[in-house]
Amino acid sequence: MRYKARFIPLLIVFLLSFSLACGLGIPVPGFGRQESTPVVDLDKDAGSTQNSGDEANTIEQSESTPSPAPPEATQESQDDNAPAEGSSGTAELASDQIFILPGAEPTTLDPHLSGDSTSSEYVVEIFSGLLKYNRDLELVPDIAESYDVSDDGLVYTFKLRDDAVFQDGKPIRAEDFKWSFERACDPATGSTTADTYLGDVVGCRDKLQNKAQEVKGVEVIDELTLQLTIDEPKGFFPAKMTYPTAYALDRENVESGGAEWFKEANGSGPFKLTEYSPEENTIVLDRNENFYGDPKPTLERVIYLISAPINPMSGYEEGLSSLGASAGVTYDAIPLSISDLSRATDPNNPLSKEFVSAPTLSVSYVGFNVEKPPFDDPKIRQAFNLALDKRRMVKLVFQDTVPVANGIVPPNMPGYENPDLSDYEFDPERAQALVAESSYEDVTELPDITLNVPGEGSEAGPIVETMVESYKENLGVEISVEQTPWPEFLADLSKADMPYQMYSLGWVADYPDPQDFLEVLFYSTSSQNQGGYSNPEVDALLDQARGAQDPEERLTLYQQAEQMILEDAAWIPLYFSVENWLVKPYVQDFWIPPLHVPKFQYISIAEH
Repeated sequence: MRYKARFIPLLIVFLLSFSLACGLGIPVPGFGRQESTPVVDLDKDAGSTQNSGDEANTIEQSESTPSPAPPEATQESQDDNAPAEGSSGTAELASDQIFILPGAEPTTLDPHLSGDSTSSEYVVEIFSGLLKYNRDLELVPDIAESYDVSDDGLVYTFKLRDDAVFQDGKPIRAEDFKWSFERACDPATGSTTADTYLGDVVGCRDKLQNKAQEVKGVEVIDELTLQLTIDEPKGFFPAKMTYPTAYALDRENVESGGAEWFKEANGSGPFKLTEYSPEENTIVLDRNENFYGDPKPTLERVIYLISAPINPMSGYEEGLSSLGASAGVTYDAIPLSISDLSRATDPNNPLSKEFVSAPTLSVSYVGFNVEKPPFDDPKIRQAFNLALDKRRMVKLVFQDTVPVANGIVPPNMPGYENPDLSDYEFDPERAQALVAESSYEDVTELPDITLNVPGEGSEAGPIVETMVESYKENLGVEISVEQTPWPEFLADLSKADMPYQMYSLGWVADYPDPQDFLEVLFYSTSSQNQGGYSNPEVDALLDQARGAQDPEERLTLYQQAEQMILEDAAWIPLYFSVENWLVKPYVQDFWIPPLHVPKFQYISIAEH
């Protein structure tokens, strides 16, 4: 899942005239209108929630905002695979179960079109699919009650829950999945993720390519039995059924609602969309009273203030009265900006008791289009890796609080490690020598180079500025920077002839498996391989890993593939992400998922 990196400033628009009852005891239908659009430096003032378009992701393509890592002591105090939690207990619940936080505008809320982490933030709460990940990153049934796999590993038979319903009470049946898969794989739908996440199902790619009218591998056995046949055994296939492209939609809702049917979505997730007004700077989710799963949500309402013209820290500490809220109404949780991190982690500051942190399964990077000069020459790509002092950059920009990425797969990926990975250490002299050895021979022979980043109407941010300065100083290369609004940026990346030479982005895991990074992003024919990287040896390793049954063999194959990709310099991995939040003491069971999964159904508000 794609996310855009945190150094992209946000355009802040928010409607100022709204009224909240004291303590938010009454429903909030909307917040009115405001036309001003002040620009806020994200690294100074804002702590946006997301790949992403920080985010990411994942990246899936993410508009989430990666956050800096906590101090070492805080990291060591947590189990690598355990969810980071706020206060937990059995305190008496408040009468008003309403949770307020900052948010970002999604690219879409159509699950079959969603490919970025900002959109996913909402989509996973509103819709659902066959399987899901729980708080322990265990793959568990969702709408499916259970599933069986044939001896040859090709046929998956899902038994659906008989009590699963859409939010209006309509039963969810196997035919709903059949129709939803057909829609996702219909080229008219325009999904950029169907090939990646449903392409294993026999006939999906044929339909995407207009070679078939039906996805042959999706069969309705009876009302509560769905059968999926895939093209070859793949142990990670069930994990793909957690991705939004595989979610069940209500056919009548979609077909009668027009292009923006999702604004009145009849979803099946733990929450339902009741207010979708990005132009009025609010997205409101209400508890789905017909939710079939467990745990049932305790929160009655989740209110996202989209790009509000208030410093999140001010809204957290001082309240939202400047936006028209009643006295005492504050953000209940905020993602931390770098500038506020030292304050929030100071043990002498009471805020430190409200600090929550956890690494995410995500990486920020600069991608190269290997089909466009000068990055069609691997020596130039290698030189650009060597000429960037990532350690100094992270120290200066992030106060040395995020881990430098020496590889592609995040180090907290369950069941995966690559301790002997050899990355490019900063070496400007060797970088200059590689340019001389390249087909261009001298930097004066290089074409004009542009770094494309998501964003608009503001400074590109300190990471970009640091990179531009580094290449000028260490290689004598002038780099231009061009910003593109996030939706257009994603669309450009998905074009057959991707127009960018180099681009800054991030990827957050869709599911906790190295395949979601190495094969999805670097296999030569993957639709998510936007840079056009291709190495037959890497493809062969990924092919072997895909079918490997032995975990150790699979690990070794992925380790080898990752090393080759780094040697080919398909990317410049920059840093692995950590999310840092401040969470009010009365918020119970808050957690930071390492990837995008439903989270609000676990949270409750204690009396305070």
